[in-house]
Amino acid sequence: MTIPNIITILRLFLVPAVIWALIDRQVGWALGLFVLAGVSDGVDGFIARHFNQRSKLGAYLDPVADKLLLVSVFVVLGYMGELPLWLVIAAVSRDGLIISAVMLSTVMGHPVEVKPLYVSKANTAVQILLAALVLADLAFSLGLGIVRDGFVILSGLLTVASAAAYLVAWLTHMGGYAETDKTG
Repeated sequence: MTIPNIITILRLFLVPAVIWALIDRQVGWALGLFVLAGVSDGVDGFIARHFNQRSKLGAYLDPVADKLLLVSVFVVLGYMGELPLWLVIAAVSRDGLIISAVMLSTVMGHPVEVKPLYVSKANTAVQILLAALVLADLAFSLGLGIVRDGFVILSGLLTVASAAAYLVAWLTHMGGYAETDKTG
């Protein structure tokens, strides 16, 4: 158990706190906890890289913690009417499809290496910014309507592009095994 893993586990405990704060309309607290989770993500990554505390557990746990927080916040903001449901459904479906594809390829005996694509990194960054913008707008009544709308559209486009890129990569990966299976 490394220090970065402990920080990641603590970040997992922040998820229900952020969700509770949102549901209780304590948006300032939700924003603060969301930012704290983001800072903790940066800190655990820094410690892991610079103090040679990388671990296999951390390689799996860190992205799970990040996705759990982001998806949970998206779902609750959608429920609250602060994000359009089409975007929430697209984001959650994309993640579900990626997880399903990885599991299916593993079950079929042709595991796929999970590597984030650049479009996926851009998608995640925009989703994080969108969630933070919505939380800040709600907490401080900033009037960011048009900015939020722009990020919603950008997030939607990147979500679709990312899903398509992963689908093509997965089909290419699995297609290579299909050819091998037929001949060998």
